[in-house]
Amino acid sequence: MGSLITHAGLQEGRPWPLGAHWDGEGVNFAVFSAHAERIELCIFEEGNTTTLPLPRCTDQIWHGYLPGAKPGLCYAFRAYGPDTDGHRFDPQRLLVDPYSRDLAGRFDPDRFVPPEQQLKSRVVHEPFDWGNDAPPATPWCDTVLYEIHVKGATQAHPDVLPEQRGTYAGLTSPPMLAHLRRLGVTAVKLLPVHAFLDEKRLLHSGLKNYWGYNTLAFFAPEPRYATADSPSVINEFRTMVRALHAEGIEVILDVVFNHTAETDEFGPTLSFRGLDNASYYRLRHDNPRLYENHSGCGNTFNLAHPRVLQLVMDALRYWVGEMHVDGFRFDLAAALTRDSAFLATIAQDPLLSRVKLIAEPWDLGPDGYRLGRFPPGWSEWNDRFRDDIRAFWLTGESGIGALAQRISGSSEIFRHHGRSPTAGVNFITAHDGFTLRDLVSYKHKHNHANGENNRDGHGHNISCNCGVEGETDNPAVLERRMRLQRALLATLFVSQGIPMLQGGDEIGRTQSGNNNAYCQDNALTWLDWERADESLAEFCAGLIRLRQRFAQLRRRDWLTGQPDRHGQRDVVWWHLDGREMRGDDWNAPHAETLGAILSPPAPGGETLLILFNRTARPHTAMLPAGDWKLCCDTGTDQPFASDARRSHTTLAACSVQLLSQG
Repeated sequence: MGSLITHAGLQEGRPWPLGAHWDGEGVNFAVFSAHAERIELCIFEEGNTTTLPLPRCTDQIWHGYLPGAKPGLCYAFRAYGPDTDGHRFDPQRLLVDPYSRDLAGRFDPDRFVPPEQQLKSRVVHEPFDWGNDAPPATPWCDTVLYEIHVKGATQAHPDVLPEQRGTYAGLTSPPMLAHLRRLGVTAVKLLPVHAFLDEKRLLHSGLKNYWGYNTLAFFAPEPRYATADSPSVINEFRTMVRALHAEGIEVILDVVFNHTAETDEFGPTLSFRGLDNASYYRLRHDNPRLYENHSGCGNTFNLAHPRVLQLVMDALRYWVGEMHVDGFRFDLAAALTRDSAFLATIAQDPLLSRVKLIAEPWDLGPDGYRLGRFPPGWSEWNDRFRDDIRAFWLTGESGIGALAQRISGSSEIFRHHGRSPTAGVNFITAHDGFTLRDLVSYKHKHNHANGENNRDGHGHNISCNCGVEGETDNPAVLERRMRLQRALLATLFVSQGIPMLQGGDEIGRTQSGNNNAYCQDNALTWLDWERADESLAEFCAGLIRLRQRFAQLRRRDWLTGQPDRHGQRDVVWWHLDGREMRGDDWNAPHAETLGAILSPPAPGGETLLILFNRTARPHTAMLPAGDWKLCCDTGTDQPFASDARRSHTTLAACSVQLLSQG
């Protein structure tokens, strides 16, 4: 084919669609650059390199058509232009196509890599038999998110086939599917799976970018998560999605459009920077050689530019339309909304406006904390829930008023413009920070293994070590830690909004106090299935079952406390002395107990009573009139044992009880 390419050259082709597309007879190449003076297409085939100038530029899209070219062909671009005033053109650099579906070659920041071995794009045409696959389309109010890392989920799982550990295939292996079914989660929220790179600093330290928040190619699934003999990374990912859908489990991708792997002005030129630096990135007004750094990772992607916004939208549509994912969690989403039409473009898109959209509603830029400021149709990570619930149970820094506000859905944050309680994603822990077990085992971060002298990671963890820093065999300390974990989990699953469980918290995973393990691709971060806390996993599963049983825990509307047409109030706040809470009760000194009576949304259902006791001693609670049945007691060895209660119940120290009537 090399001679064919050399002699035939490139035809003009079309300026659309962007990327490389095979039509059965050849491949059309189209790439955006507003400031390039010339762009060359480099073809790599059988050890030979052929360079051909793209013959035409239409509306800032450079394009050409290569007759006879087929899927599997590797290619890259070279771009010519100025190297001043914010431009960084360097025709010596091979540039990956921003629309690459698949990558080949390697990147080495320290050593010369021959051109034929450097990173490059690969033409793909990979049909897939989706069969009767359909999105589960779980309503937001019924959703339970499970945040998990593709590799970390199964890399250390003894019952997963060795060749599938740490892969897309491993995530849907029989043992993993059985675990997900047992838990009852409705969606996996995958840490980044877009093709990414390891930073030079980490490689020099013998570390890797484990989390993957360092994207190079927004359309390409990360190849390191494919099985070694996989004929197609794309189709292995699709097979994973299809298998999860068959279990009724949605797939949510954590996506990073706020910055790229090209990092700061000293970073590598791999794609966007070499094609059109001044268009793809936000540059500093006082010095266009430098980048605005709202991400904290060296650069900020410029979604204010229409072609950059188009790239992001095209990528999202690709993952929904061709990869069948069910939604996205947008890392540092505030960076995407600043001076751009991102939110409006999503809202009017007939495909994307129907999937699940979750914002991490902050970044490091000006006015970067935007919790509660996303529009209807979006949900947001609610860090106020995380902080207040931790502070209630672990440090005593928040009281019963904050507890009531958070378990009610944080209406003061989200109740506007027709938004519902599902606008908030509630979580106790996430990938960034302590695991649940570490949250009750460490007061201080222990990040020395990251190579930054323990300077990295957040210092304000709102955690409690229960008297001993780290591991211990003290039975009293271990008992308190277990009770706190159960109380935190119970609070999460009885709260209005969308609960998110960090994968591994349900089996007692520890990172030995490391609260910023982004660079630890090893046993520190992989789920340790051989030491799994099975009782804690069953406890989580039981809580999710209760959440599904009681519709009042999954409300579509806000709690008001006002009587409906039947005279029934959706919530009554209950004082454990046996009466409704009064105004002065909320501000009483040392108030550490609270009850909530939740009526069923429809007449004839079960009434639910939730009781909280954060004190270090048992507490007797007087019950509303009638016969009550205990559904859950986090302070006992058998938390879901059913038992009758009348007039009163005793709450163990640091515990939550759920009782039903009707």
